Amino acid sequence: MQISPDSQRFGLIKLVVSELIRIFAPRNKSHMAQTRNAQLRYRVLDRCFRNRVSPKTFEELKKEIDRVLGDLDNNIPLISDRTLREDIRIMRDPSGFNAPIVARKVGNDQFRYYYSDPKFSIFKTALSEKDVDTLQSTIEMLGRYRGLPSTAWLEEIISSLELRFDLKVSHKQLVAFEQNTELKGLEHLAALIDATMKEQTLDITYHSYRGNENTYAISPYYMKQYNGRWFFFGLDNAKNRLMNMALDRIVSFKSSEEAFVPNCTIDFDTYFDDIIGVTIPDADVKKEAIVLRFSEDRYPYVVSKPIHPSQKIIDPESHTISISVRPNRELYQHLLSFTPDVEVVSPEWIRKAVAERLKASLEKHF
Repeated sequence: MQISPDSQRFGLIKLVVSELIRIFAPRNKSHMAQTRNAQLRYRVLDRCFRNRVSPKTFEELKKEIDRVLGDLDNNIPLISDRTLREDIRIMRDPSGFNAPIVARKVGNDQFRYYYSDPKFSIFKTALSEKDVDTLQSTIEMLGRYRGLPSTAWLEEIISSLELRFDLKVSHKQLVAFEQNTELKGLEHLAALIDATMKEQTLDITYHSYRGNENTYAISPYYMKQYNGRWFFFGLDNAKNRLMNMALDRIVSFKSSEEAFVPNCTIDFDTYFDDIIGVTIPDADVKKEAIVLRFSEDRYPYVVSKPIHPSQKIIDPESHTISISVRPNRELYQHLLSFTPDVEVVSPEWIRKAVAERLKASLEKHF
């Protein structure tokens, strides 16, 4: 059985993605130890499976893992049959490493385990030079989280990636990224993504902006980041409606006994195309061609960083552009952020809506 480079490459990249997703989930010392132990077990198993001359039985694999991990730390517990079987299953998984592990029967209920492809290794990177460069840059960018509160575990993740792909990365801080270390809800991100991938219905307790706190059975569908915050989209099973939840408003959640309701109607690849932000307006709110005129100083900024993908230049002389969107809360917030350098030329009803908001703001200041 030959493993294609593309298959192995996909497994490696999937591994990296799973590692990166976990950067949003705080780790305690116990979890960090478990993660480190799993990485070491995979290395021992990979070495054993590559030995086709003297392949090991299940019990011999257990003893070898216990020996290696015990030499590193006497406090590491002995590996159980269940854990070893799960490790082998993960390595065999076609959507992951797709390792060609053979179990050859040698006696009554006894098997010897090895790779059918002697050149295979889950730690043998089949990444291109460009992939390696991209991965190296990614690891360097992750380094910006070092030293932040509740992220001491990140050192383990970065070190693991460096070791796994044999990369030498400079940890000198050369790039600064905008980040809100006080933002709540990031601790939910990894678990919500996991539930979405597994199609696991959740009972979510949510504290709305109006002050109400309720629990909903939600079929999770999608995650989206906007303006430095994360939003979770799922179906409210009881009312058959799509809900948009800000992660920082989620109080708690747990697995629900209710059945998952598949998403058969919404294409999230295009769901947000006609809006700014994440708030979908009512069905009767149609897309509008909104014409905006900017000051001479602000106009180059808007051209270089479009407000929306639909943005078009109407008249560069008068610094006028247009966007085609369905008006929502985020549209008005965005337009007001350009004050006093923007004028809504048309349509008239949006011009008046912006004027009313400006008037209300002025009344609070004078």
